[in-house]
Amino acid sequence: MSTNTPSDPSGVPSLPDRPSLPPRPGRSRRTWLTAAVIALVVGAGGGFAAGRATAGDSASGGKLTTVKIGVTDADQDYWPVLKKLAREHGIDLQTVNFSDYTQANPAVAQGQLDLNLFQHLVFLASYNKQAHQDLTPVGSTYVVPLGLYSRKHTRLSQIPRGADIAIPNDPTNQARALLVLQKAGLVQLKGGGTIVSTPADIDTSASKVKVTPVDASQTVTSLSSVDGAVVNNDFALDGHLDPKKALFSDDPRSSTSEPYINVIVSRAADKDNPTYAEIVKLYHDPRVEKLVVAESKNTSVPVQKPAADLRKLLAGYEKVVSAQ
Repeated sequence: MSTNTPSDPSGVPSLPDRPSLPPRPGRSRRTWLTAAVIALVVGAGGGFAAGRATAGDSASGGKLTTVKIGVTDADQDYWPVLKKLAREHGIDLQTVNFSDYTQANPAVAQGQLDLNLFQHLVFLASYNKQAHQDLTPVGSTYVVPLGLYSRKHTRLSQIPRGADIAIPNDPTNQARALLVLQKAGLVQLKGGGTIVSTPADIDTSASKVKVTPVDASQTVTSLSSVDGAVVNNDFALDGHLDPKKALFSDDPRSSTSEPYINVIVSRAADKDNPTYAEIVKLYHDPRVEKLVVAESKNTSVPVQKPAADLRKLLAGYEKVVSAQ
């Protein structure tokens, strides 16, 4: 997710009906709470008021302010460090882990959680328009690359004409995968492609390879039967793929990666909450960022983009969704 809106190549068509889980920098398939348990955790006692004072003291001797944040990676090493730093700044940062990522936005919208951290801007735009909500970014976190891997070839130039390339079949990652293949010179997309391109947009006569959409979780296992696969960073790490051996990856530092900037999200009414701004600042503390990058095997790129800029980007994506 990268200051141009992602209408880079051309006008952007509609977003998919159902948003897809954006890639994260670390391994994603670990032990998670079930949705039922989460409902009990976030639902007990009703919603949580943002900035609620709790018993206990910060390092400075003042009362702690509790902030509950929904995540999908609570077992990663950076969370204890971030929580410790938050406590030193008077914040009791409590994570609620989700295995069903479709629950994280409703939990914020309904006031059961204060924040969440799991999604990129295109995902958020799609959710807001589908659910008639106005969740908004309060800060950015990182972008991760999307890579093309192969067990049959060691260089991009070795991929033969007519080769079969597996790509994720969920709409957000599918479109990004097609753009990766276009940048790699393997496919040509009609009109230059957009963030919502589909295989139907491939100019087959001008393309070197054909694509086979599969479930994102199957892209790694498909490598034994195809010439290559575009694999989300989290699945690549889970599948013990070395990001350094990807035949090609998109550039997370490019402006074309802006749709995939991952963000910390709140309700619109709380977008200027100073406690939330402090959490964003602490996320980018070098001690935290170092662990986030290490978890991704040095593939994630921290992004510090002003919240106002993130909201402008989000508004542009929401217009695209509304135009459907």
